[in-house]
Amino acid sequence: MRVLLVEDEPDLGTAIKRTLNQEKYVVDLVFNGTEAWDYLENQQMQYTLAIFDWLLPGMSGIDLCKRLRRQNSPLPVLMLTAKDSVEDRVAGLSAGADDYLVKPFSMAELLARVKALHRRSPQLQPQQLQAGNLILDYDTRSVYRLERSGGKQLVELTNKEFQLLEYFMKHPNRIVTSEQIRNQLWEVTADTTSNVVAAQIRLLRRRLAVVDSDRAIETVSGRGYRLNIPNAAK
Repeated sequence: MRVLLVEDEPDLGTAIKRTLNQEKYVVDLVFNGTEAWDYLENQQMQYTLAIFDWLLPGMSGIDLCKRLRRQNSPLPVLMLTAKDSVEDRVAGLSAGADDYLVKPFSMAELLARVKALHRRSPQLQPQQLQAGNLILDYDTRSVYRLERSGGKQLVELTNKEFQLLEYFMKHPNRIVTSEQIRNQLWEVTADTTSNVVAAQIRLLRRRLAVVDSDRAIETVSGRGYRLNIPNAAK
């Protein structure tokens, strides 16, 4: 799940990003509305949630919402603001925000709002994602391997391994390039090396080897990688 976070208070923005990163979200943090719109227009990045501060330099969070909705974008938006009157809440929701969180707030409440948007928005993923005998649970941010007995074996993954497996599970039996993976799983400002994707895939395979699933990820010479799932739609 990739999140665009637009917050012009650096300390708050960094704290929110850290909290979301800990929950295995990929987060692009920007500090003004104009730059945020450039990110939203970049077709290489597919966001599943946006978090906008109301008052931003360049373009306000309200203006960002209005512009998104004029383009019929279904992207879920959580609005952050110190404005707490009923009129302000109505204005934010009328502009196209899906939820509204008044500052100051706790990170626990922020995460609860993000998960609530996840549950009720058709733009976001279902509560579980399954590919073959692998199950990714969004509520617990965990991955399991289904056993023949019907039991489940936990697959221990780091945040980046979780994000990488999620991307593969969303594209079963399809070849995905290193560039596609890098664009979707690493933040725009991340300083990545040319072999970062290959290195991360090696680490993921080692984790999956513990549950005898490492051979599911195939290297397609000269083209990219593929998660092979029997009977999955191609």
